[in-house]
Amino acid sequence: MSAAVEVELRVNGERRQIVIEPRVTLLDALRGRLGLTGTKKGCDHGECGACTVLVDGRRIKSCMTLAIMQEGRQVTTIEGLGTPESPHVVQSAFVEHDGMQCGICTPGQVMSAVALISEGHAGSDDEIREWMSGNLCRCAAYPGIIAAVRAAAGADAVADGAS
Repeated sequence: MSAAVEVELRVNGERRQIVIEPRVTLLDALRGRLGLTGTKKGCDHGECGACTVLVDGRRIKSCMTLAIMQEGRQVTTIEGLGTPESPHVVQSAFVEHDGMQCGICTPGQVMSAVALISEGHAGSDDEIREWMSGNLCRCAAYPGIIAAVRAAAGADAVADGAS
């Protein structure tokens, strides 16, 4: 067994100190050590995307990276996007367009959607499908997910004055 180390993570704008073994994944640190259970453990092999979070604004599958590797970087989870009183535009769009069913994949889908919109990859339904292809939905809510991303991208463009 490896000796535990102290790691400082910046999660959702807060500095958080944890003591972990170097082999602990970011997903397990978020869920088990920090109590941020919005990020879901789906396949635990980087195939389903349920564990998607943003690190320095880029989406990653948190089950495939070690927590210790994220020291000094800004990690954003679904809990850091909005609040029930003031949800993020993508969260609102997912609700409005029925972009979720059972909810297991929803946090990862939302985080990927936020990233692809900021990356400028929401130009067409085909482009959205391609850039969301790393996130699987067992319930097949894909039409609602595509509609939600399209709507949120349009809302972002209006909010930015680029309508």
